[in-house]
Amino acid sequence: MTSNSAKPRAVVFVIYPDIVLLDLVGPLQVFSHAIDPATGRPGYHCTVVSASGQMTPTNTVLAIPSEPIDHVMEADIHTLILIGGDGANTAMHDRGLIAQLQTLAQGTTRVASVCSGALVLAATGLLDGRRAVTHWDDCDMLAQSFPNVQVEMDPIYIKDGPIWTSAGITAGIDMALAIVAEDLGRASAFAMARSMVTQMVRAGGQSQFSPVLSRQWRDRAGQFEALHAWITDNLAAPLSVEDLAQHMHMSPRNFARVYAKSMGVTPAKAVEAIRTETAQGLLETTDLSVKTIAHRCGFGEEDRMRRAFVRQLHVSPSEYRQNFQASGLDTGLDTGSVSGSSA
Repeated sequence: MTSNSAKPRAVVFVIYPDIVLLDLVGPLQVFSHAIDPATGRPGYHCTVVSASGQMTPTNTVLAIPSEPIDHVMEADIHTLILIGGDGANTAMHDRGLIAQLQTLAQGTTRVASVCSGALVLAATGLLDGRRAVTHWDDCDMLAQSFPNVQVEMDPIYIKDGPIWTSAGITAGIDMALAIVAEDLGRASAFAMARSMVTQMVRAGGQSQFSPVLSRQWRDRAGQFEALHAWITDNLAAPLSVEDLAQHMHMSPRNFARVYAKSMGVTPAKAVEAIRTETAQGLLETTDLSVKTIAHRCGFGEEDRMRRAFVRQLHVSPSEYRQNFQASGLDTGLDTGSVSGSSA
């Protein structure tokens, strides 16, 4: 939605000691430089506040200057954003801070959290009965500390009415870009994504877990490292369980059991994930048609690749390519004939 208002929207970031620096500066960069196409001027005015209004330590060597929360109590706040960090464990028990946040939130259009800032947001009661996400490492704490919150571990961000929550660190940038798209239109969000050299826009339903990192984490001993490399080099082959087992010099039944136990997914799901990751790269960096990429990555048919993309990324291959191009990394790619909608 594009606004005709000439007045920049007020975005207030709430910090406290021991925040994660990138949780703040990533979204702050987005909102500080997003342009309202209706005016050609900045779409937001940003303020960083804390309870003390003093220099606030972060998890790095840098401290952040801030204004006292009291200074914005009467302000017309459009979006209130609670930043995450190890200090959230203390901040969520600070009754004075929580009371101030409850007051601030009453007149805002939107309230959001980045990473473990969801713990502080939940302490205000604003997440009760709502879906929410945080960094995967804090999801259990959020669920146990606030049982009325519907915690989801996988998405990179969630919008539930006027309340937004995001997963760890860089997911705050994804959420900020999505908010800009909602407020100022996709063109403004695309321009910001382009200036930050980031993809635009990862759908909120996408997983906060990198498939490659997840495989490496589960296979810390490197038992299947060579197998995964071989799969990547032979994607056009059938890659049945029997094929993979033969490569590992194991019986198909034993291989399937050992692999699923170690990796947490079946061999077939792992092959589909690697095919999808490779297809992503080809959609981003080549002008190959979707049909050609589907064959090259071993999907065979375009529709089979589309279903895999929707399952894993919640966008179709053509939408994925369009989003990547719209981020400013347009190389004149042919989007192909496959279409679909986000899940």
